[in-house]
Amino acid sequence: MSVVTLQLGQCGNQVGHELFDVISNDASDVQRKVYSECSRERFFNETTNGDLVARAVLIDMEPKVITQSVAKAAKSGRWRYDDQSQFSQKQGSGNNWANGYCVHGPHHKEVMEDLVRREVELCDRLAGFMVMMSVAGGTGSGVGTYATQCLRDAYPNSFILNHLTWPYGTGEVIVQNYNSVLTLSHLYQLSDALLVHENDTVHKICSQLMNIKHISFGDVNRVIAHQLGSVLQPALTGESHGVYGRNPLGDLMSSLVCHPEYKLLSVSTIPQMASSSMAYSIFSWLGLLKHLRQMLIANTKMEEGIDWQVQAPVLPGMGRDRSRSHIRQGFNPSVANLLILRGKDVYSAETGGFQEAALYSPWLPAEEAFSTWKTPVPFNRYEKCATLVSNSQALLGPLDNMVGKAWNMFASRAYIHQYTKFGISEEDFLDSFTSLEQVISSYSQLGC
Repeated sequence: MSVVTLQLGQCGNQVGHELFDVISNDASDVQRKVYSECSRERFFNETTNGDLVARAVLIDMEPKVITQSVAKAAKSGRWRYDDQSQFSQKQGSGNNWANGYCVHGPHHKEVMEDLVRREVELCDRLAGFMVMMSVAGGTGSGVGTYATQCLRDAYPNSFILNHLTWPYGTGEVIVQNYNSVLTLSHLYQLSDALLVHENDTVHKICSQLMNIKHISFGDVNRVIAHQLGSVLQPALTGESHGVYGRNPLGDLMSSLVCHPEYKLLSVSTIPQMASSSMAYSIFSWLGLLKHLRQMLIANTKMEEGIDWQVQAPVLPGMGRDRSRSHIRQGFNPSVANLLILRGKDVYSAETGGFQEAALYSPWLPAEEAFSTWKTPVPFNRYEKCATLVSNSQALLGPLDNMVGKAWNMFASRAYIHQYTKFGISEEDFLDSFTSLEQVISSYSQLGC
């Protein structure tokens, strides 16, 4: 089944290009015929002369980034974008969510829907949509939210996964917290799941694990694309009986999103290192999964600097007693976890450490909260690769911090006029704050 991707704004288009580049390279090995064919069906339309054309719609209110992405894709020689699946204007959204959502989105609704419809009609079987966007700017967040709303209206029974890039905490845009609050509160009602990458976290990976001295957005986007690709590429699910999962988005939702109040997903991948170091590194599944489990428990996205003092709670007694009286400070409880293993000797990997009932919320049995996908096919030059997609408290801190900063600005009425002039009222802001406070409350109670 095929996934139609929408790339919105500067961030969405740049990350989307890197993702398709990783996937096309991974799917190019003809010796892995079934794996490669499944990958190409998901993400590319193959023309009669063998060209791979990304199943993507590129949207931005300024043409520069789309032009660059299209040119780089064609230059790769492995894949390209369709010239008829792009839309841009010559005036951006000014880093204003309201301008993107209330002005540009409705004004260009018809052309955006036509582009999406054309891509959907090229799919033999539609798995759903992946919308790639930033939460901080104007076009990615505002038009991206409006486009997601249009998808939900036009394709009510299709899965929608929003991939969101979270801004640097030090600030990229003065109103980024307003934009983020408005984006997240609306998407929570529209999307099936929100898969989040934090720029601060990915930046640390580039610096401390990849040993990159002068980090660019391209470096950050390549790390994000590697992690996303490791989630989305074909793998054998627990009930697949040796056949790659048919619906990648449906499989992801059924594994991780068991309740509409819990839609925030984070990703951890191990190992991650500079390509020059791979030849001198040997990894065992035992060591990789030991570190990845502790990364989950201690809520860190890197194996360097793991706090080994944070432990899973010790549950008193046996059976269904799940008292949280022994949870240590810093423990990260989960709603659900999905472990994806790729590479050599993958079927020898022992995953029992992720199946402990103490890691999960009390209202879902551990055997239902934990899922594993595996494939012996290595990914993106790594002989062994383990990825954990987690629906947990991992994003609770950043979300609470962002809402708090936005509320402080709102309380002083800072920059509110920039939004009201485009049709967003103070009541809309209050509704968004209320919605996200409920999300924060729900995730805060996971360990209770």
